[in-house]
Amino acid sequence: MTEPEPEPIELPIDGILDLHLFSPKEVKELVPDYIEACMEKEIYSLRIIHGKGKGVLRRLVHGILDKNEVVISYRLADDSSSWGATLVELRKPKNDTRKTEVDPA
Repeated sequence: MTEPEPEPIELPIDGILDLHLFSPKEVKELVPDYIEACMEKEIYSLRIIHGKGKGVLRRLVHGILDKNEVVISYRLADDSSSWGATLVELRKPKNDTRKTEVDPA
């Protein structure tokens, strides 16, 4: 008798991804999928919570971010979470017509 597949976890797409609920095997697909979902919702600043531990999950996340073409930059959070989270900046699409500066004219 095989065990039933676990129910999928419904993630809010709000720019904060807590990886504590997932196994490292799931992270390889989860992080790129979450980035894509954030892009669709026009969320370009993310916080990925990977925890401290031995740094294995952090290195896995950073390796995934290194290969993702929409990631402009990332850095370890320097707030109370210390290096238990990574802050990520995503590239806005070129067709994003929202104004980011006030036109002086």
